[in-house]
Amino acid sequence: MGVRHAREYADILQELTKAVSEIEECYTFFEMELADWQQLATEEQSEVMEALADDIFFGLGTVDSIVVGRGTVIHNAKRHLIEVVQDDKIVQIVRLI
Repeated sequence: MGVRHAREYADILQELTKAVSEIEECYTFFEMELADWQQLATEEQSEVMEALADDIFFGLGTVDSIVVGRGTVIHNAKRHLIEVVQDDKIVQIVRLI
């Protein structure tokens, strides 16, 4: 089905990348250890986070939520947004329209 959106995908991806980058232990989504994550250059970390955001966006087209590190990314189709939740609090919102 896919995540319905009216905004440019590049803009959504940029915001979602920033949001998932701020999730504690986000690198564990790729089964990485902290030491492995820290060995990556900043540019490599950014590329990994963009790939993660892309995977999450398309994954949310088939499931309502995806656990990432110590957070959860939730597609709220009724409100046309993606919510990033940590410690039971919404910490980031990415608007789809």
